[in-house]
Amino acid sequence: MSYVAGARVVVVGEALVDIVHRADGSVDAAPGGSPANVALTLGRLGRTPHLVTRLGDDSHGRSVRDWLERSSVTVDATHAPRTATATAHLDAAGAATYEFDIDWALGGVSVAGADVLHVGSVAALLGPGADDVSRLIDEVRRSATITYDPNIRPSLLQDPAEARARVASLVRRADVVKASDEDLRWLHPDADLVEVATRWQRSGPAVVVVTTGADGALAVTATGVVGIHAVKTAVVDTVGAGDTFMGALIDGLIHAELTGASQRNALGAVPPSDLEAILRMSAAAAAITVSRPGADPPSRAELATQLSARLPRGPLPPAAAKR
Repeated sequence: MSYVAGARVVVVGEALVDIVHRADGSVDAAPGGSPANVALTLGRLGRTPHLVTRLGDDSHGRSVRDWLERSSVTVDATHAPRTATATAHLDAAGAATYEFDIDWALGGVSVAGADVLHVGSVAALLGPGADDVSRLIDEVRRSATITYDPNIRPSLLQDPAEARARVASLVRRADVVKASDEDLRWLHPDADLVEVATRWQRSGPAVVVVTTGADGALAVTATGVVGIHAVKTAVVDTVGAGDTFMGALIDGLIHAELTGASQRNALGAVPPSDLEAILRMSAAAAAITVSRPGADPPSRAELATQLSARLPRGPLPPAAAKR
């Protein structure tokens, strides 16, 4: 698989320590956080992303920083009284529910010079730092591609109506949005996934991607819907799977030379075959992550090996087929 370098990618959001309680009763701790996992994925794939985050000067903070820097992520962290934690409880199928201890603020940081700015998850919705994230989007919107993953954590949201309004504002200002089916069902209960994704796309983004777990993924653009099947694999757990998909999606857009504000028209007109290839790469990367414990995205070499295997093809996933 060839590689296209060049774009300066900045990821803004939480980095923390995941404390994972597994179904067999075992407990382990490892660095994580949705935006940090996205940055980690990009670093593993050969990019050199910058992560703007918040860490304490403690053992957790040092472990997070070391974990990221070993995968070519530059960490720009404001000081926190303590490094945030997320306690995950895994069910028998490896699916996770989370409880958070997080203090989120950024202050007057800048992301000027970014070609791609990725935001999402807790950091985009939890005050006071959520206002900083919104400001950073406005700072680079005229020059950078904005990508957004809501990655909703309901336990942290005091006011669901306010959260939904903030998500809608972020969606409108993004160029690419990736959301899980669980995100959409929390944000728009009982609504059809493709209808929601279509409304979102029409509000501003060029591309809205919805991941649907074992049913695969779909993308909505101005010209229609592209769908792919999931890659079949033995699931150890789902920690970091969506973040890996997001990081690989950004990598695929860079590779296709569709990032930067000057490429907005090209992104809006991306051929379905090109978008399908990017989705397949993202799904392949996520499949590797779920095949091993924790947020452990693949290297570019591992992803190339996965892509050389015969990936599933056929009709659109059920959600996309309703279109």
